[in-house]
Amino acid sequence: MAKVLMKGNEAIGEAAIRAGCLNYFAYPITPQSEVAEYLARRMPEVGGVFLQGESEVAVGYMLFGASGAGARVFTTSSSPGISLMSEAISYLCGAQCPAVFVNIMRGGPGLGGILPSQGDYFQATRGIGHGDCRMLVMAPASVQEVVEMVMRAFPLAEKYRNPVMILGDGLIGQMMEPVEFSDDLKTEPSNKDDWASSGMDHRGSKTRNLVKSLFLDPTVLNDQNLMLKAKYDRMREEEVRYEAYNIDGDYQCLIVSYGTMSRVCRTAIDMLKEEGIEVGMIRPQTLFPFPEKAVGDAAAKASCTHVVSIEMSMGQMVDDVKLSVLGRKPVSWYGKCGGEVPTPEEIIGVVKERIA
Repeated sequence: MAKVLMKGNEAIGEAAIRAGCLNYFAYPITPQSEVAEYLARRMPEVGGVFLQGESEVAVGYMLFGASGAGARVFTTSSSPGISLMSEAISYLCGAQCPAVFVNIMRGGPGLGGILPSQGDYFQATRGIGHGDCRMLVMAPASVQEVVEMVMRAFPLAEKYRNPVMILGDGLIGQMMEPVEFSDDLKTEPSNKDDWASSGMDHRGSKTRNLVKSLFLDPTVLNDQNLMLKAKYDRMREEEVRYEAYNIDGDYQCLIVSYGTMSRVCRTAIDMLKEEGIEVGMIRPQTLFPFPEKAVGDAAAKASCTHVVSIEMSMGQMVDDVKLSVLGRKPVSWYGKCGGEVPTPEEIIGVVKERIA
């Protein structure tokens, strides 16, 4: 299939359609409003539904209701909008309903700004909703990768009966790059007749399916939460994804970076190599589950003297990096959090300072 030049937000919408999702509920918020603009035109062309909610709170429960009835569902939003959906996300996790969320992050806190940021790492990987809920979180570094992650997110959500989040930044949403939509990534929605409230007549069943997250008996609730934990542990075993760059040989410093920030780091690594300074990088493609073993193993290399987490935030992923390294090497953070993107030259300076 030929590549086409697309803006990231529009490619996200098209990827959802190509993945077989025809139910999109959303509320506009920059810097991802083009997804809704695009799907307002495209969904009717393919027999799909785009419904704009009166708020992000409403959107969250539209997703819950449609998913609970067995539909393949999807939304896009940005930081404060995801916060307003967080209650519904917890309900989706508790009731085991699959859904796909795309968060094109703002800088924050509060209303913040629409320039590139990675300030929602904690929210996505730690505090997405109340209770012990977790969701699989993927982090693309290009428009092509966000297309592939969106298309893979739907079968993963159905595999685990759990929400999945794609965590991008303003650059991912606004940049234009050539993309290819692979038919190999298209999947048919899984059969949900064994649990969804899709109607007894539809299922040819005399048994009602009840979708719920309320368990008043503490013993039953404990068992339910243990079952959910086992599911999250299974994600840790089966869904870790990362890219390793320049780690085959010896290197003095290890960078851990994700999303579009990692592309700047890659340029800095190539520039340092020309100066005779070797630096490796682990780029997490899943933030939950985090590639703990890959980071730990890369940091353990004898030639590596320092590990630095480079982020467009005040230092959030660095906590997971420290947990992966377990004190075997010094770990530090570098980043900016107001919408500026650190330059390759800045990163070169940081690396040289750390290994001096």
